[in-house]
Parts: sequence; C-alpha cells; structure tokens
Amino acid sequence: MAKDAITMFKEAAAQMQREETFLALMGTLKKNDEDEVLQSLIGDFNLARIDLNAEISKSEDKDPEKLAELNTKVGQLYNDIMANESMIAYNEAKAEMEQLVEYVNAIINTAVNGGDPMTVEQPQAGCSGSCASCAGCH
Repeated sequence: MAKDAITMFKEAAAQMQREETFLALMGTLKKNDEDEVLQSLIGDFNLARIDLNAEISKSEDKDPEKLAELNTKVGQLYNDIMANESMIAYNEAKAEMEQLVEYVNAIINTAVNGGDPMTVEQPQAGCSGSCASCAGCH
C-alpha cells in the first residue's frame, strides 16, 4: 500500500525536527529557560506591562507622569531583554527556522498551484511564503 501525502508530510516534519536548524532553536529555548538574568528581566517586564495597562485602563485619575514613567520602564526592560545574549541567540535561531519553514511553504504552494515542487529553490530573504504576491521563486 502506497503512503498517502499526509503520512509523508508527517514523516518530513519529523525529519525536520532532526535537522540542525531545529535542534539549534530548541537549544536556545532551553538556554533561555535556564538564564536566570533573562527570566528575571522577563518577569519584571510582564509586571511593568501589567502596571502600565492598569494605568492606561483608568477611566479617571490617569497620572501622565506615572504613565510616562511606566512606559519608559517597559521600553527599557524590553531593550534589556532583546540585548541579552541568550535572547539574541534565540532570535537568530528562530529566524533560521522561519527561513526553513518559508522554504517548505514555497514548495507546498508550488505543488498546490500545479508547479514542479522539485524545481523550487530556497526563497530569498523577505519571502512571505505566499506566492500570491510573488514574481516567482525560480
């Protein structure tokens, strides 16, 4: 009995989870979880964002100074999070994984539109994965 497309896609997805790109992403996620400084920054950011949202939600007695102070605090914490080495490594690994997913999407879209999936090349940076707005992958 021949394998159906769904089974083959599941097998391909399982293979993708063994690829270096995926393993690197999972490694950076683990490192982020173990990075106490990063986790503290994320916790502080979430609390500051809650305080900011509470201040914004006030129908009366909004304190413009407090609002500005909280907004600055949230922005600074966000910048600190994004500058953290673990987060930088995660974002780089995530971008590489997204490129791989865009490539897979381009192959699927080509096949669904009647094209030869074997001719699809890696999309260049900026490809949305949607062929509707594309001049072509090849």
